[in-house]
Amino acid sequence: MIEIKDLRLSFGTQVLFKDVNIIFTPGNCYGIIGANGAGKSSFLKLLAGELEADKGEIIIGKNMRLAMLRQDRNAFDDLTALDAVFSGHQKLFSVMTQRDAIYAKADFTEEDGLAVADLEAEFAELNGWEAEPEAAILLAGLGVGEDLHQQKMGDLDENVKIRILLAQALFGNPDILLLDEPTNGLDLNSIAWLEDFLYKFTNTVIVVSHDRHFLNRVCTHIGDIDFKKISVYTGNYAFWWQASQIAQKQQKDDKSRREDKIAELKEFIQRFSANAAKSKQATSRKKLIDKLTIDDIPATSRRVPYINFKPGRDCGKTILEITNLDKKVNDEQVLKDFSFSVYAEDKIAFVGPINIAKTTLFDILMGESKPDKGEYKWGVTITPSYFPKDNTGMFQSELSIVDWFKQFIENEEESNVRGFLGRMLFSGDEQLKKVNVLSGGERVRCMLAKIMHEEGNVLIMDEPTNHLDLESITALNEALVKFPGVILFNTHDHEFVQSLANRIIEFTPGGIIDKQMPFEDYLASDEVNALRDELYHSHKNLVL
Repeated sequence: MIEIKDLRLSFGTQVLFKDVNIIFTPGNCYGIIGANGAGKSSFLKLLAGELEADKGEIIIGKNMRLAMLRQDRNAFDDLTALDAVFSGHQKLFSVMTQRDAIYAKADFTEEDGLAVADLEAEFAELNGWEAEPEAAILLAGLGVGEDLHQQKMGDLDENVKIRILLAQALFGNPDILLLDEPTNGLDLNSIAWLEDFLYKFTNTVIVVSHDRHFLNRVCTHIGDIDFKKISVYTGNYAFWWQASQIAQKQQKDDKSRREDKIAELKEFIQRFSANAAKSKQATSRKKLIDKLTIDDIPATSRRVPYINFKPGRDCGKTILEITNLDKKVNDEQVLKDFSFSVYAEDKIAFVGPINIAKTTLFDILMGESKPDKGEYKWGVTITPSYFPKDNTGMFQSELSIVDWFKQFIENEEESNVRGFLGRMLFSGDEQLKKVNVLSGGERVRCMLAKIMHEEGNVLIMDEPTNHLDLESITALNEALVKFPGVILFNTHDHEFVQSLANRIIEFTPGGIIDKQMPFEDYLASDEVNALRDELYHSHKNLVL
């Protein structure tokens, strides 16, 4: 258990939150949400003892072990991958290290024998004999092969390090688990494994994430940082979002609409209960209804950008034909004899762990890279718009946001430009900020504004949710659902794929899988799973 009393945190004159009183109980998973900069990561650091609060107490139960997902990817470069996982349980790892050092001695003394006997007893008491198989299971679930277990962390790719550090946090059944953006860098299969792990985890979990499906799958409670408070609500993110939107609409009507609010929540719970996978959470919400008041979930103070994609013209019959594309990146074969056709109204999600293949394909289709072999051809009616994964190069100038945006539009009155940027949450003097100092989320909003004005009828989007807060992700998702044109996209956001895609193309080491079906059906398909196993185990010739 963690008890928080009268907690306050500020940086300079900026108060993040104050007068926070919460009890986190075992068996629950708490999702911490809030606008960018609200203090979500800082809150986890306070709990872990890495930050000191201005005032208040954080009381952790006696003898409880706390584990946190480490963000410093180079901190364990001298350890093997397996030892890095073991080090997540510091007491056990210390015993293992001391024991191994004694066994490695050339002149093993009687005193060493007595010392190692005590260490062996402690090792067994700490469940040390299960350490290696447990670590192997964690690493396998997160996509780290056994061939990497004895490699030094310093020699591994950054994406592999992320997974090992996550396994480190999960290792040894900690009493309290703190996770800051645990799905970053994971493919959809690894995220699904993590969701299942945490769903079954019986101790306390406190997690920060921008992945809505993940929060819905694992969370029993939501901790919302808003109005300089942290308020905890029963339910997952979908329940909190639905209730907060109802409250937003009814904020002005207060008493006269209380019954309507309760009725809407009851309807939502009925729909939610119909899903057997979520029925356990829905039951807890039913208990909440009896004591619900208008103040339980207040209207949020966070603003949502206006996102709306309108194509300048409809797509014709021919959208895109790709024939036998080959492409090497750094002497590694990324695309090999890659062919497929895109049809009107296709919403194609490109999935799988080979992210470089997706980005390379998108760059080729937008003329930013050339294939080594093969060709592609857009239909004559097609105007594609591109959201690249890395937009840094577009924001190197000292132009203001207004002047940057004007580069991409013609004959537009400045008042209209400013009004449009205001709807994208750039208001007043914010519009005069130089683009080379913008945050990642601000750059994404600029890119979305640019794409909206292009009026493309095909959208190519490579990880568009990166750097966005949950409200902006939801707004973008809803805008793309309404978009009548073609979408080709890559994302690790499960909710995006499920709500948007009607066709799935998965990059595997042995080739592609291309199926016209919704994502959940794709994941559940025995045919797809058998084919995937064959393609992953028979070839290893592409870059991950």
